[in-house]
Amino acid sequence: MDHDLLTALKALSDASRLRIVGLLAARPYAVEELSAALELSPGTVVHHMKRLRAAGLVDARPAHPYVEYSLKIAALQGLGRKLDELEHAADERGASLPGPDGEDLPAYDAKVLRAFLVDGRLASIPSQEKKRDVVLRFLLDRCFGEDRAYPEKEVNQRLALYHPDVASLRRYLVDTGLMARSAGQYRRVQAPAADRAQRPVV
Repeated sequence: MDHDLLTALKALSDASRLRIVGLLAARPYAVEELSAALELSPGTVVHHMKRLRAAGLVDARPAHPYVEYSLKIAALQGLGRKLDELEHAADERGASLPGPDGEDLPAYDAKVLRAFLVDGRLASIPSQEKKRDVVLRFLLDRCFGEDRAYPEKEVNQRLALYHPDVASLRRYLVDTGLMARSAGQYRRVQAPAADRAQRPVV
């Protein structure tokens, strides 16, 4: 992470310094005024001001007989922009998660999978239907890439690589229509992703 950004975030991680920033957003203040408004000792206020100045968020100028501190609005706005850039970069990284056919997954699907997959395994089965569908489609293409019948024992073995509750995953795959079950055999209803990608557009 950017050193200046990290310094600014550390400076703003204290509740008293956040209150100081809030006051300075309205107008410049002297240490004595901040001390009275925040019910803090002048020494404590000076300490906080040093941290905020070191982070480049506060400026000081003589105003006899005191020193007045003012908020550097441009610096605060720059901090906000950097955080937006980090969030945007994270979104792009999430959107670049490749699917089984080599194509990037949609951004929402990638975000869901990054949230629920830990070291290649499911940390939990999503309770929200929309997120669970993303996970189920992922498992369908990862575990059952071939268009053939799978005995229940093999289905359990393949699903167990991702999560121990294979019974729930089997049921969800069938209930959502992704797989069909007949006489203890399971078969995917939807064509494998690789096959779909190779089909010509009509």
